[in-house]
Amino acid sequence: MHGKFVLIALGLACSAAAAAADVSALVKTCDDCHGEKGVSRWSDVPTIAGVSPVVLSDAIGSYRSKERPCEPSEYRQGDKTRQKVSMCTVAGKLSDAEVDAVGQYYAKQRFVAAKQPFDAALAKQGKAIHDRDCEKCHTDNARDPAEDAGILAGQWTGYLKAEFANFKAGKREQPKKMKVKLDKLTDQDIKALLNFYASLQ
Repeated sequence: MHGKFVLIALGLACSAAAAAADVSALVKTCDDCHGEKGVSRWSDVPTIAGVSPVVLSDAIGSYRSKERPCEPSEYRQGDKTRQKVSMCTVAGKLSDAEVDAVGQYYAKQRFVAAKQPFDAALAKQGKAIHDRDCEKCHTDNARDPAEDAGILAGQWTGYLKAEFANFKAGKREQPKKMKVKLDKLTDQDIKALLNFYASLQ
């Protein structure tokens, strides 16, 4: 009996090691676009470290169903000779279990705010707009991952600007309440919000 339990324990240990290896391979591929441990160094690529598993799985799901724009992108590190890849292609290859594993991994990493320029006067205007229109869902100045609404504070401006444009153009689905708010924002309002989020370093 003792030997049987040893074999079971060894089997479980091997399975756990294999699962860990699989996750390591997955996140290595993700990191080659999103940066080490999901912390991006590129303005057009979002940092995914510290983001909740719900937000990440929702994003991957929307890429799977091609409900979000999927522009091909070059790998930013590692083997840069690889062909460009789109998030729709990447997401389409992941199983539900892999999506969950990747989400859990990045949720445990530390979000690092991007060091980027911003206009202080516009940031002040953006703060007022955020407090009025966004804080109810994006709490703590859009810093709280527990809200499952994404982290906007300290996120790269290039990425956020592109996603605001996608929302405004109807290329991304959004909650009805958010759409009502966003539709009322002018280009100048959005510029102010982008500067506010960039200022939260």
